[in-house]
Amino acid sequence: MHKILLRIAKAGMVSQPAPAPDPTLRTLAPRFSEEILHRLGRALCIRHVDAGSCNGCELEIHALNNPYYNLEGLGIRFVASPRHADLLLVTGPVSRNMEEALRRTYEATPEPKLVVAIGDCGCSGGIFGENYASRGRVSSVVPVDVAVPGCPPEPVAILKGILTAVTGVRRNSAASR
Repeated sequence: MHKILLRIAKAGMVSQPAPAPDPTLRTLAPRFSEEILHRLGRALCIRHVDAGSCNGCELEIHALNNPYYNLEGLGIRFVASPRHADLLLVTGPVSRNMEEALRRTYEATPEPKLVVAIGDCGCSGGIFGENYASRGRVSSVVPVDVAVPGCPPEPVAILKGILTAVTGVRRNSAASR
């Protein structure tokens, strides 16, 4: 133990420098909060569904919750029940085992509901495609409003995808479904 402490004292603090502020976040944050309050009148509640991903997209989603991106400060929070959600955030290709669970989650989400498919696997099936174990893309199981490509997509791209869904660029209302 003594040797380890001496090595630590000699080496000093070994870490990466803090990231520089992202100018995209500075312009995106005020617009994001305004849109959410204008459209919903309250916080945006998201239910995340992992439909069979490799967890790469989940790591980027978890990064959204850190102080750098400050998701809570933008008026967005994750909820445990689809009955409290406004938006479903789906990652991964839909495995046959998760197909029914995803449908039930979608049906349990109250109107107007939004669906955002995250990552190449969620958008197109990725390297898994459609086979005996996978239904492929999310849109083959439930309707998707916005698809955010990338393997995995950056947290800012996920934020932009959520903002696109909330502003209704793809679909203006649940009546258009």
